[in-house]
Amino acid sequence: MPDSAAHDASYPRPQLRRRAGWRALDGAWDFALDRTARLRDPKAAAFDTTIRVPFAPETPASGIGERDFFDACWYRRTFDAAPAADRRLLLHLGAVDYAATVWINGHRVAEHEGGYTPFAADITDALDDSGRQTLVVRAHDDPHDLAKPRGKQDWQRDPHAIWYPRTSGIWQTVWLEEVPASRIASLRWTPDLDGWQVAFEAEVAEPREGMRLRVRLSLAGRTLADDIYSTDDATLDVAGSMLDREAPSVQRPASSLGTVTLRRSIAIHDPGIDDARNELLWWPWRPTLIDARVELLDAAGDVIDAADSYTALRSVAVDDERFLLNGRPYDLRLVLDQGYWADTGLTAPDADALRRDVELAKAMGFNGVRKHQKVEDPRYLAWADRLGLLVWEEMPSAYRFDATAVERMTREWPRVLARDASHPCIVAWVPFNESWGVPDLPRSAAQRHYVEGIYHLTKALDPTRPVVGNDGWESVATDIIGIHDYDQDPARLAARYAPAEMPALLAHGRTARRRITLREHPPAPVMLTEFGGVALAKDPKTTWGYSRANSAKELGERYRALLEAVRSLDHLAGFCYTQFTDTYQETNGLLYMNRTPKLPLEQLRAATAGR
Repeated sequence: MPDSAAHDASYPRPQLRRRAGWRALDGAWDFALDRTARLRDPKAAAFDTTIRVPFAPETPASGIGERDFFDACWYRRTFDAAPAADRRLLLHLGAVDYAATVWINGHRVAEHEGGYTPFAADITDALDDSGRQTLVVRAHDDPHDLAKPRGKQDWQRDPHAIWYPRTSGIWQTVWLEEVPASRIASLRWTPDLDGWQVAFEAEVAEPREGMRLRVRLSLAGRTLADDIYSTDDATLDVAGSMLDREAPSVQRPASSLGTVTLRRSIAIHDPGIDDARNELLWWPWRPTLIDARVELLDAAGDVIDAADSYTALRSVAVDDERFLLNGRPYDLRLVLDQGYWADTGLTAPDADALRRDVELAKAMGFNGVRKHQKVEDPRYLAWADRLGLLVWEEMPSAYRFDATAVERMTREWPRVLARDASHPCIVAWVPFNESWGVPDLPRSAAQRHYVEGIYHLTKALDPTRPVVGNDGWESVATDIIGIHDYDQDPARLAARYAPAEMPALLAHGRTARRRITLREHPPAPVMLTEFGGVALAKDPKTTWGYSRANSAKELGERYRALLEAVRSLDHLAGFCYTQFTDTYQETNGLLYMNRTPKLPLEQLRAATAGR
């Protein structure tokens, strides 16, 4: 476990943590619905009720619990702030679905489109001299717009089948951060096991002549590297930065000097551990993290900004048949995790709930999760880094293919990668699922080009991880062939995916009446990335599942039989079982939605791991 800055589970940006100067603005805000999105001026909004941020207005925890359609909503709150003359105040919004406009004291300071990525604004020049500030946020989220990334958010009034309540407006933490004018704007870490080094990319906002960046890496108090780099030779980027890629609407003062980007590789060397390099590697059973302390020094050598971070030494790759972790074949035992809570929707009820989900997945014998149709809270990823849980990160789907959908995906998906690429727990990117948003792949060359283009864009932005181009079926470009098959007969599953059947299956086989592949692929690992789906519900009349067990005993027997069949297919690279928890009316979970196990955790763990 890293020891720098004693991990703060509530910190909303876990890989760039300042030890002071931040505070959350979560809690009670004034709120108003704008059902037809007719209002544009914050003075016109009729704030007639109170909402609890960061819970979406559709959730009970928000205090609103709105179930009907609306196109926009408004938020307002006041706060006290008066930064020192040489300091700047940044406003961060973790996620607002779908398009947001932000005002401070009537001054528009930010606009952002995309419901799953963070954005920020330098609000210093908009502050009132009295110290009392008024913040207003407008969120526009047309519930019938099928061309935007929306994941499992239902377009019908009431949730049905595998679609759930909508998430509008603010659904992740809003927070303030007081920073120096010249500061560390962003960090990105990329391990390189071949060179036994860690590459880092750091952006410095408002650089001054003679500034240097000091980077110290350590493990359990032992120094692994302590290097100083000049920012004078870094790449100047006046127009934008990595922070902009996460938050394209960051507003800077007119006198802004922009940013510089520093890219270096740090060799890892410690005579005390050179003979035991494996001890430094990050594994699920031993998730070794390397502490990082990054300091920005002025020309006199004084520290003007500092941040704590972490990285890890690990690699992920694939060969013709296997997933490789740190160069070794590693069987993936994943569970499908949709990341909803009954009262709080896509937002965790608190920081402890995120840690608990990681712990529960591991307790059930899984070594990873496929985060399904959700870009998860960074604090969850930090716990997965620390506790040792692999994560497949999947982009929420649009449901329509047109130029608008392509533009939106192409804009937001790179921001997802920029936000999360430094997390060692993430071992695969999944831009598409089951041809959602590309429903005519077999006949539409344009849709195939789209999937191929996003696959290659992802590989260009992050060449260090496998990309699953379209998980489930109709694969046209991928590093892992993921197949979804909800056949409930273990014997049929074992026979269908037997080694002798695989060449014909991959060439022209079908699942759910869809071709598994649409063209010949280079040899690639094959996984069952959705199967199972055995529902056990307290009220079977109002719930849904792929199949149904009538008792906990039957669920346990069927789960064990399915897992035995899939594990017997040792030519597969792994599996992903559906699913982690019940999700509203869908009751395929191994846990109820309140995270209570349907079977003893020890029994689930034994069946998952084959013990």
